[in-house]
Amino acid sequence: MARKPNYDFERRERERLKAIKVAEKAAAKKEARERARAENAAAAPPADGEPTPDKV
Repeated sequence: MARKPNYDFERRERERLKAIKVAEKAAAKKEARERARAENAAAAPPADGEPTPDKV
């Protein structure tokens, strides 16, 4: 005999799994942005007003 479908539970479960996936993707993008920002800050030359090691 076939089971009685529980549409509300199935929909909530799909939405829960989708929310987890979206949150993981957002966290990965945030981490990549922070990593790129840190790499750019390290590679960027000092601003005009900042002393450089050879000028100190």
